[in-house]
Amino acid sequence: TCGNGRRQIVLLGQAPAGSGAASAVLSVTGASGERSSDRPAARAPDTGLQNRTDKPAETPPAERPALEMAPEELRADLDARWEYGGLAGFFGSHPDSLLDVNAAERIGEYVRERIRERVSDPVIAEKLSPRNHPFASKRLCVDTNYYETYNRPNVTLVDLRESPIVTIEPAGVRTTAGLHAVDALVLATGFDAMTGAIGRIDIRGTGGARLKDKWEHGPQTYLGLMVAGFPNLFLITGPGSPSVLSNMVTSIEQHVDWVSETIAALGGRQAVTIEALPQAETVWGEHVNAVAETTIFMHADSWYVGANIPGKPRVFTAYLGGVGTYRTICDALAAQNYPGFAIDGEANADLPDFFAFLPVPEAEAA
Repeated sequence: TCGNGRRQIVLLGQAPAGSGAASAVLSVTGASGERSSDRPAARAPDTGLQNRTDKPAETPPAERPALEMAPEELRADLDARWEYGGLAGFFGSHPDSLLDVNAAERIGEYVRERIRERVSDPVIAEKLSPRNHPFASKRLCVDTNYYETYNRPNVTLVDLRESPIVTIEPAGVRTTAGLHAVDALVLATGFDAMTGAIGRIDIRGTGGARLKDKWEHGPQTYLGLMVAGFPNLFLITGPGSPSVLSNMVTSIEQHVDWVSETIAALGGRQAVTIEALPQAETVWGEHVNAVAETTIFMHADSWYVGANIPGKPRVFTAYLGGVGTYRTICDALAAQNYPGFAIDGEANADLPDFFAFLPVPEAEAA
């Protein structure tokens, strides 16, 4: 904020390269500027986002791909989702929206049009409308009058790609365009997702091996739950599990249940250690990557792939096969004497075909 009688707000944002946009992500409305916590989720493609109530969703999942819908039909469908509000109505709203960049672009252009309706200055609206990544390939937000904030006379948007920061001074922030005087500076500099917190702990495995060293070229796990060479180390919503692309409470509970049941099973057989096998780690990593490659997520420089951390290996860190599929895999492995694990040194290397757990689209099944 800045003094002189009226509180001024200066927002300094670095636009995505090649897009001219000051905001790296898009936001969907919370329905007429309001959020409602008791509304059922409109759509979530097996991410655990569904509100498990008996009340039907007002905007159910679209049965037809976005690319097969006429412009006016798609517009009417998206209008209904926009008026209803919320994240789930747009994340995976159509069968092809998370799989085809062209489908995502049709939906993204609709959201950009709604931004233009909400932001009075067309130049500012364009800066807030990224075009360098498919819609929903970066974390979507739900807002309450966020875009309208830029219509206020005491709010200034500074595009740091047009005028980068030169230095932080006692009086404010100096860019190549001049000094932006501020009394207080709030930093929103992002975070090292999925691996940052774990990497800051000096975790040692067999022979003193450091987990940070093993993950130097990207995280390697089996199911996002265990790491080869680190017996009895359980990860909760670790890289390689649905994690950040699911309802985190759902995924945390599933992991805690599985870990607790596994420890109880080991106790029942008087076993002392359990450890992921290196080959299981490799096969699971290949499966996670293969599933991700079929989606729009690999077309974005997002924190899902570590792009926000200079020098971080580009690895997609979440499992996109679905919460239900993932739970089925974990339960099946437990029921089959833990394939891919060694219990007290006795290895069960009989790995299943993880692709066989994925649901088959109705068209292919027919």
